[in-house]
Parts: sequence; C-alpha cells; structure tokens
Amino acid sequence: MIGDPYWWIEAPLEPGTRRAVDPACDVVIVGAGYTGLSAAITLARAGRSVQVFDRQKPGEGASTRNGGIASGNLRPSHADLVRRFGKTRALAIEAEAKTAREDLARFIADEEIACDFVLTGRFTGASAPGDYERLAREAEHLHRTTGIEAHAVPRAEQRAVLGTSYYHGGSVRMDIGGLHPAKFHAGMLRVAKAAGVVVHGETAVLSIRQEGDAYVVETARGPVRARDVIAGTNGYGDRYDRWLRRRMVPVRSRIIATAPLSGNLMGELMPRRMMCSETRKLHYYYRPSPDGTRILFGGRDGTISGDPAWPTESLRKAMVDVFPELDGVEITHSWFGHVAMNRDMIPRVFSRAGMRYAAGYCGSGVVWARWAGQKAALQLLGRDEGKSALDFRPPPAVPFFNGTAWFMPAVFAWLTLQDRLAARRGRS
Repeated sequence: MIGDPYWWIEAPLEPGTRRAVDPACDVVIVGAGYTGLSAAITLARAGRSVQVFDRQKPGEGASTRNGGIASGNLRPSHADLVRRFGKTRALAIEAEAKTAREDLARFIADEEIACDFVLTGRFTGASAPGDYERLAREAEHLHRTTGIEAHAVPRAEQRAVLGTSYYHGGSVRMDIGGLHPAKFHAGMLRVAKAAGVVVHGETAVLSIRQEGDAYVVETARGPVRARDVIAGTNGYGDRYDRWLRRRMVPVRSRIIATAPLSGNLMGELMPRRMMCSETRKLHYYYRPSPDGTRILFGGRDGTISGDPAWPTESLRKAMVDVFPELDGVEITHSWFGHVAMNRDMIPRVFSRAGMRYAAGYCGSGVVWARWAGQKAALQLLGRDEGKSALDFRPPPAVPFFNGTAWFMPAVFAWLTLQDRLAARRGRS
C-alpha cells in the first residue's frame, strides 16, 4: 500500500522556482496551494509583482491531497446559519457558495485547465431514518431560493443513484462535480507562472513584521520587503503567525483508494458516477476515480501524529459497511491531508493589522480556497468585486489551543460513539 496520494501518479509535484528571492516586491503570499495561487494570479494580472512562498513543494498540502469534490459545501444548515449570523447574511453566504461553484467552472474553462472536471451531481445519504426528512427540506429550500436542481431520493429509489442499502434515502443536487485535484493545482501553477508570479517552494516563512508602511517577511532564503501580505496556509499554518494558529484547527482527513474494479461492479455500485456524502456526525465522503475504475473513500482520521495503520483499516471497514461487495478488495493507496476548522465553521476572508487572510474551508477547499484567495486579492486591489459575505470579522480564537489539535482523538471517539448510538436507534 502506497502512502503518497493517488493523485500524484498522473500529476507529480513540481519543486517550484529555484531562483534567488527578490529582496522587494509588491505582494508576498504565504502558501502555494489553491488559495495562494488564486490570489497571485489575480494580483499579477493587475500589474503587481508577486512572490509566493511555501515551506513544502507547491501544492504538497491539501491542494493535492483532497478528494477532488467541488462542493463549496457549508457545514452549518440554513437554520444554523440564520441562528448564528442572521437571515440576511445566511442567504448571502448561500448565494455566494453558488456563485463560487459557477466561478470555478468558468475559471477551469477559461484557463483551459485539463483536470477531469465534470458536473456529476452529489448524493447525500441519510445515515439515520430521521435524517431523510431534513435532507428533503434542505433540498427543497435550496431549489426554491437558488434555483439549483435538487431533490429528495426515497429509499425505494436509492439504488438507481447509488448501489447500496446502507442509507435511509437521501438527496441529490446537480450543481456539484468532481475534478483531479493535483491536475487542477498543476494548471493553476502554470497559469500563475505565465502571469509572472514567482513561486518559491521549500522556502519557509519564518516571521513577518511591519516596518513603516511595508512588511518585512523573513524567509529561509532571505528577507523580502513587501507593501502587502496575504496568508493562505489554511490547515498548514505554522509558528510564523501564532495569532492565526489559535484560530485555525488542523484536522487530518484521510482517503483510501481501491484497486481497479470491473466495469460491471463500478456500474452496480456507482451507476450515476456521482460524488457522495452522508449525514453521520463523523461523516464519510467518496467518489469514483476520474477514469471510473476505482472508488476513493475518505473521512476524518482522528490522529494527530505519525501514520498508524488503524485509520486506514477504519476507513476500509466504513467503506465495506456501505458497499459489502468491496470486502476483500485491495487498498492500493492511503494518505491524509489537513483541513482547517474554525469556530464560525464557515470559510473566512478577513484582515488584521493590514494583512489579509483567506482560510478555514472546513473540508470544502476545492471551491472555497480558490474563491477566497481571489477575494482577498481583489480587496487588496480596492475593487468592489472583493466584497464577500464571508468577510465580517476574524474568527474567534479556540480556547486552550495553540496549533496542535490535542483534543482531536477525544472528539473522534465522541463522534464515533454518537454515530453508533444513532445506528442502533435506526435498527430498533
């Protein structure tokens, strides 16, 4: 079994530009994933000189480790958004999610990025009987307020969408698709370089300080003086910004890939080739590989260090629960990346002391990261298009947290217990 992401087979990582660090530029961007490259492209095309720094290879974090599901998902329900942020902002956030998904499709087409992007639709399974009615209501609300094609799928009709009896029905929405995340990142890197962006891989940012009307960014290969700074590290922030680290909780998300399956079996299990999710608190997400030969199955890892075997086995068991036909099928790849949670539980664009931040995608960064990076850049340029419903204040700090998610094993165990109790109630 291979520990590298399945995606790196067809799109191996590039080391980035190995050139001297320019001592001055208009904008420094920290992080060379979707967020940073999106901001860099926007700024470079507006005539700004831009340097992007990443302590890993460009894209080595979540941008090439994710499941490639272009959901633009919002973790809180509509009712939760209204309760926490008010009806006006809740509707604006939901409308922005729709616009962000559409903008991603436009960007891929306009820039001619070959990343296997297809609007397949997404099925969400009701893991407990009571979840079906909620999913049906949410689908109806989505269709009524945004015009998105969305509908409930009763359990009796479920196998026409997904070849399993595990769920108690579910819902489908047709504005969500899938892509090859590493190919998408490679395409963004190509576009950024063509726009004149300098990307420094394996070059950590060590500190950032203000000097007059500029910032001095200390990097592992020398200092840079810049007029503006954008932070786009999401779940990969480090000690260069301790303030941010207290607000973004890195959570491991793991994915396994099956060996190639027969066309008949893939047709039986995934007849519509949709992206998939579910309603368990410790929920799983899965999809067919872009070539339609494998199933990629992901979920939260529950560990904070090392790479033990049990999370892979836990995912395999969960996959077999949904698809008993896969019992005994070889797992060829198992890998993890960090998603970034925040106390608002929605993606965020915000500013502090003149610096701009785009982060906190809560596991839905394929859509949100590129969108938020673009918004941060447009704000820096002073353009009206930079306005966002996600920009209203910095997310609050997480109590007793300083960068290491020491509490995640306990959270993982608690959510697992709740799901088991819910499953027992569903069977009774």
